[in-house]
Amino acid sequence: MAEAAEPLMEDTHAEADGSAPVITPDAPADDSTSADYYFDSYAHFGIHEEMLKDAVRTKTYQNVCYQNTHLWKDKIVLDVGCGTGILSLFAAKSGAKHVYAIECSNIADRAKDIVADNGYADRITVIKGKMEEITLPVEKVDIIISEWMGYFLFYESMLDSVLHARDKYLAPGGWVAPDLCTLKMVAIEDSEYKNEKINFWNNVYGFDMNCMRKVAMTEPLVDCVDSDLIVSNHCTLKGVDIENISREECSSFKEDFCLEITRNDYVHALVAYFDVSFNRCHTQIGFSTSPTARQTHWKQTVFYLEDELMVCEGEVLTGTMECRPNKKNHRDLDITIEYRFEGARCKAHRIQKYLMR
Repeated sequence: MAEAAEPLMEDTHAEADGSAPVITPDAPADDSTSADYYFDSYAHFGIHEEMLKDAVRTKTYQNVCYQNTHLWKDKIVLDVGCGTGILSLFAAKSGAKHVYAIECSNIADRAKDIVADNGYADRITVIKGKMEEITLPVEKVDIIISEWMGYFLFYESMLDSVLHARDKYLAPGGWVAPDLCTLKMVAIEDSEYKNEKINFWNNVYGFDMNCMRKVAMTEPLVDCVDSDLIVSNHCTLKGVDIENISREECSSFKEDFCLEITRNDYVHALVAYFDVSFNRCHTQIGFSTSPTARQTHWKQTVFYLEDELMVCEGEVLTGTMECRPNKKNHRDLDITIEYRFEGARCKAHRIQKYLMR
């Protein structure tokens, strides 16, 4: 384990005016963003194989359909971002009258083949195009189903497209599945990985590459977190009521967090994950991407802190997380975390900015 940070000193952890220091990402070296390859990436089979093999994800959607046929029988369904069409097939097999499957990438061509090969061409219509640009052959649908969630819930997500579809096509009393997603946070001890991936740049074969460390610190890490590393309780950052939230409300947020330390240890990072619920089912169905749950392809999102916090059981780490779509590409995220800690053995107050792209 790395040595603990010294107690907070005014000249190292605060600006001259008393405000918290701000760590900001460098500007990207080129003009490319995830918007440049987002749709093209979904044309390749590999990403669909990974998602389909994610049993937590895919089996949950299957159970939502197969265990709740009363919800799907004779319904008109809209599948936003259908990919290979697996959710459309689940819905049709569960009794949906007709499913309109929307897909922007070239995988739509394969989805048409899959639908036909499985005998559902008369009940599933695959439409290639962006949800915001296509026109359905029906005025309203009864159910919108989508696996829109991205890393950190919002990164490269299709939530905007789902809400556009909801506002334009969902019939009164209709259902958006899933209907509730909750972004959560926990604190972890992670000195080994932080030294391996972050502090590594301080001395590379005897050379100072600290400029690379700065870049590494401002890029959140998507990885599977060992639940044994958790040193705090779990707190809710933001709930997303998909049937009622406005597009403006979900495009950006600023939320407080409060984490109670559960053992004497160190805090090196904050970890974000999300839970998903389908609340209209006969019995509640959903899944979690928590470090304590079975792992999914979403993994967790790790935000390394500049400070190493020496914490004691019962102490509290507080702060705010602010998230906004990047101005250049709305699928990328600008994230700001301000944290405050007043412990018996360590004090810290800092603002760090991250770019998820």
